Amino acid sequence: MTALDDSTEVVTTAAVVDTEISHKPVIEISDVWKLHKLGDEVVKALVAAELQVMPGEFVCLMGPSGSGKSTLLNIIGGLDRPTKGAVKIAGRDTAQLSESQFAALRHDTIGFIFQSYNLIPFLSAVENVELPLMFEPYDRRSLRRRATELLELVGLSHRVHHQPTKMSGGEQQRTAIARSLISSPTLVLADEPTANLDHRTGETVVRMLRDLCSTLGVTVVASTHDPTVADEASRVVRMKDGQIIN
Repeated sequence: MTALDDSTEVVTTAAVVDTEISHKPVIEISDVWKLHKLGDEVVKALVAAELQVMPGEFVCLMGPSGSGKSTLLNIIGGLDRPTKGAVKIAGRDTAQLSESQFAALRHDTIGFIFQSYNLIPFLSAVENVELPLMFEPYDRRSLRRRATELLELVGLSHRVHHQPTKMSGGEQQRTAIARSLISSPTLVLADEPTANLDHRTGETVVRMLRDLCSTLGVTVVASTHDPTVADEASRVVRMKDGQIIN
């Protein structure tokens, strides 16, 4: 396994992520609406959204604040439910799933990368990466080895035992990327992944997301208003006022 930095592509084995790519959509969004009632006013956060994402794509949801991109990302990830419309993830109609079934689908299929990293400050980098599987019936040594390999993958072999407070923003975001891969997801969702990073570090993080797609076959959907992300994406979906406009 080779660490990824400014000049290195991801090289890994099928033990980390299953690279077999099917020809069925990973995401199917059909006529999805999200409405919020604020007093007598109804706010349309999403309006008749239609979207398909195929395996191995790097899709950028781009638009200004309030355009609906984070709402759409949250609905794809099951962190929110649509007011109406159909959402299929890996061929499964999420409307037919109970909360526990949807939680299991998220656990097995989706990795999350958050704008604010969401790392536990008193845990080391490797412990943060292990966290999603900490309470699963995994051999502790195997889990530690896997988490260490993922940190090596994102160029953090020298930060394995560092706590987030001793790491830069870019290192914390790379730790979050490693954590998103620990359960071997087929889909990674990234919410404004470069928002808290300087330009050069942001470029490095975006290249990592691109390489997850091109080398590992992982599907990535990122919400952003950063043109750097759009430049590396295989497809840009532009949003405005809750609508997909192209």
